[in-house]
Amino acid sequence: MSTLYRSGTVVVPADGAGGPVPTALLVADGTIAWLGGEDEADGLADAADEVVHLGGALVTPGFVDAHAHVLDAGLRLDGLDLHGTASLDDALAAVRAAVQGPAGRRAAADGAPLTGYGWDEHAWPEGRPPTRAELDAAAGGAPVYLGRADLHSGVASTSFADVLGLATRPGWREDGLVTGEAHQAARDAVLDVGARREGLVRLALDAAARAGVVAVHEQSAPHIDTRAGLLALLALTADPASRLPLVVGYRAELCETTDDAREVAAALPGIAGVGGDLGLDGSLGSRTAALRAPYADAPAGAPDPAGRLALTAEQVSNHVAAVTRAGLQAAFHVIGDRAMDEALLGFSAAADVEGVEAVRRARHRLEHATMLDAPALATVVLLGLTASVQPAFDAAWGGDDGTYAARLGRGRAASTHPLADLRAAGVPLAFGSDAPVTPFDPWGAVRAAVRHRTRDQRIPVAAALDAHTRGGWAAARADGSGAGVLRVGAPAHLAVWRADGTVPPVPGGATLPRLDDEPAPVCVRTVRDGVVLHDALG
Repeated sequence: MSTLYRSGTVVVPADGAGGPVPTALLVADGTIAWLGGEDEADGLADAADEVVHLGGALVTPGFVDAHAHVLDAGLRLDGLDLHGTASLDDALAAVRAAVQGPAGRRAAADGAPLTGYGWDEHAWPEGRPPTRAELDAAAGGAPVYLGRADLHSGVASTSFADVLGLATRPGWREDGLVTGEAHQAARDAVLDVGARREGLVRLALDAAARAGVVAVHEQSAPHIDTRAGLLALLALTADPASRLPLVVGYRAELCETTDDAREVAAALPGIAGVGGDLGLDGSLGSRTAALRAPYADAPAGAPDPAGRLALTAEQVSNHVAAVTRAGLQAAFHVIGDRAMDEALLGFSAAADVEGVEAVRRARHRLEHATMLDAPALATVVLLGLTASVQPAFDAAWGGDDGTYAARLGRGRAASTHPLADLRAAGVPLAFGSDAPVTPFDPWGAVRAAVRHRTRDQRIPVAAALDAHTRGGWAAARADGSGAGVLRVGAPAHLAVWRADGTVPPVPGGATLPRLDDEPAPVCVRTVRDGVVLHDALG
């Protein structure tokens, strides 16, 4: 099967060759077979099985979402979306409407709670989450779970809490707010979806494909999903004929020995790494990220005013050494600066034992890497670590008046997500959404990187695009195939866009969307290995 795309603008690597920007490309048997101009395309049109006239559309490499939770993303799409609600009253009104609507009836029929995602009390004038009593009243006594935007805390209705015995677990508060063990029990119940699993997974992956995403790094962990769930996800998407984005699997199970790491790899054939959401700490929004100094807005009498570490440097070191010897990647969830200190102390200890070059060859990952100062950055460079980051977090919660400023104070908040520093130091970057925390929206992430709330941390459009395409394949050590760039012989992973507004072309490359105040580019076709996943070309 061959498809000729013509009369567009093709984004190719900035190799400095200075030649004309391609306006056409030929895809044959899942590979890019040719790139060139309109005159040459005339001679290929008759032999192609399909000819697509782009009408000036932009063709980019397909995006890679380097950090996501597919089942949770499906639950968010299937449930009550509280992102963007303007007040506590609006959120409670949304619960009332949902309980009486199709989502509530479906949940009741399944014997499941109504689930909602995305509330952020900092964005509400009331400045607090709903209470259990308010949730009970809005839901008419129906079981409800509402996850905070960061999914590190939530609110449970009385009927839902009683069934699970949440009041007996650490992390329960009488007003219904749950953290820690109580929150995990609530999450376990929500994630027990039974026969609904494949439908929810497809819902999420279809949304990714519509956003121009051709591959997703699933960050699986025992507190998120089962091994069987990850295996099913990998099998579902292994063949491009599934018409779904490829799922690259990571499994966050802490290892002490090489045998531990090999056992995980044997039980989950094909996984890219042992780690991912292997958390050293929590989140800034829920005040569970581990900080060197207390939260600026820590409540009086808070038991952990600076958050808490979930792992020690010794555990990190043992895990990194074990996974390195097994030939796999390690990856850790790291948000706070205290957690970063502990993570890098562990990586350095592992490098002392295994050798710096062995650690560098493994290309281990730091997920989020939200707070990273100059000494930490030097260690990241020395050990060859990849930063898998979420620019959308800065867009959502950064700035002088955002959640980060409230939690950290403006000074510390301004240093979060140091994208330009990472890029300038040569640290490999990969962008992700952490869906369902933020949605699959790769151009939104690129825009957030280009328009970072801290001006000196902004990066160019071309660099951000590269981090969200080629960078994602590289982060999974899958860049040897040439994936992530549009060149002859590379896998045909691409996306076609209608876009307004441009910036001058990079040397040897195509004109890119400006991403100032113009609407984001709209995906009209997504292609994985030559197979069309999403098509709105009309």
